[in-house]
Amino acid sequence: MNIGIQLAYLVASVLFIMGIKYLGKTKDARKGNVLSAVGMLIAIAATLFTLEVFSLIEIGAAILVGAAIGLYYSQKVAMTKIPEMVALFNGFGGLASFSVALSDFFFKNANEATSLDAINLTSILLSVLIGGVTFTGSMVAYLKLDGKVSGQPITFSGQHLLNLILLLAFFAAAVLVFIDPSQEIYLYILVGLALLLGILTVIPIGGADMPVVISLLNSYSGMAACATGFILNNNVLIVAGSLVGASGIILTQIMCKAMNRSLMNVLLGGFGQTVATSGADGPAVVVKEIGVEESAMLFDSASSVIVVPGYGMAVAQAQHVVRELMEQCEKRNIEFRFAIHPVAGRMPGHMNVLLAEANISYDKLIEMDDINEDFANTDLVFVVGANDVVNPAARTNPESPIFGMPILNADKARTVIVSKRSMGKGYAGVENELFGFSNCLMLFGDAKQTITKVVGELKDMA
Repeated sequence: MNIGIQLAYLVASVLFIMGIKYLGKTKDARKGNVLSAVGMLIAIAATLFTLEVFSLIEIGAAILVGAAIGLYYSQKVAMTKIPEMVALFNGFGGLASFSVALSDFFFKNANEATSLDAINLTSILLSVLIGGVTFTGSMVAYLKLDGKVSGQPITFSGQHLLNLILLLAFFAAAVLVFIDPSQEIYLYILVGLALLLGILTVIPIGGADMPVVISLLNSYSGMAACATGFILNNNVLIVAGSLVGASGIILTQIMCKAMNRSLMNVLLGGFGQTVATSGADGPAVVVKEIGVEESAMLFDSASSVIVVPGYGMAVAQAQHVVRELMEQCEKRNIEFRFAIHPVAGRMPGHMNVLLAEANISYDKLIEMDDINEDFANTDLVFVVGANDVVNPAARTNPESPIFGMPILNADKARTVIVSKRSMGKGYAGVENELFGFSNCLMLFGDAKQTITKVVGELKDMA
């Protein structure tokens, strides 16, 4: 039986690795997700068999209940709420590791036949720290993303020093646990410190940097799971946790580069203060407005079009009508592509998922580094709900809070149409200089409604 269980764990681990590999490419992402899910199913089933307390019927019923809950929420959650859902998933992952660590500690303390060795105790303490930080940090991220608390950075004097003191206090209490594990009060102190650190680490992070935060917390949840694997002596949990932790850190580094942040600042917290102060934006830009008919004429006369999607497209649920726009342009032999910024939206890959939902071919989605040089030779750029990722201030204005952030070079196209509800600022809270450029035209209104009208005009022209 043990050999069979270990073989099942091996198969699951291989599927996890293959799943992550496929997730690296947009066109194969669905396959990667399925492989990883199958791997997790195998791992869970094998683990339940090792417990020898559940029958096949009970295991099957539990799997069906879990699958039903997952299916329900997959259908219910709107695309605009995916970042919030991911934040919750990260938090629950941290909470699971956190809870397992505590239960193992209290069980072994109460059972005289067992003992807490150094490796087991170290794993428990790491699970408490990382799991606790992940749980409360993810809850704060969820509340910020959902608008239940302000997305503005919350900072105060001595914040970094306080975080450092709390971290040192955690390690001091951890030493006391090592000295005398029977004194459970020390563990209660560790629990409180870990939960508090999670809150204090995330509250200074501004909403503009949430993609980085989500990626980092995802990595933390993997690290916590890995530590839990050592607690339970479960190889597949160690492998899965390591994969999630390592891939999350790599993705975080990519996100940091895309946001012009340093990984050290992310790890220490207190970064992302991208909200401009009053008067930092300079004079208000003067914009040129365009109507639906004129927009349709520009699309009809173009030979090449690049769409820059952003979170506003997700809010308006305009991805399907954008696909219709693409179809109308392709009927006219117009080259039609999508420029994807690494942090467009509020989580890594948000725009890719959104456009995939609309059955837009993966080969149409071009990453920033691969398409930036093409903007200068493009007739028309259509910005749908994006803001900060096309703001030229990131290149030209050293006083701007987003200066140095890599952006899509939409401003270099011959003509730019920006679809927005209003002149409201982006998530970073700064004025977009692009809107005042001579080659930029503003198409105001709900993106879904206005683009639907543009598509209707194009159909009439056919």
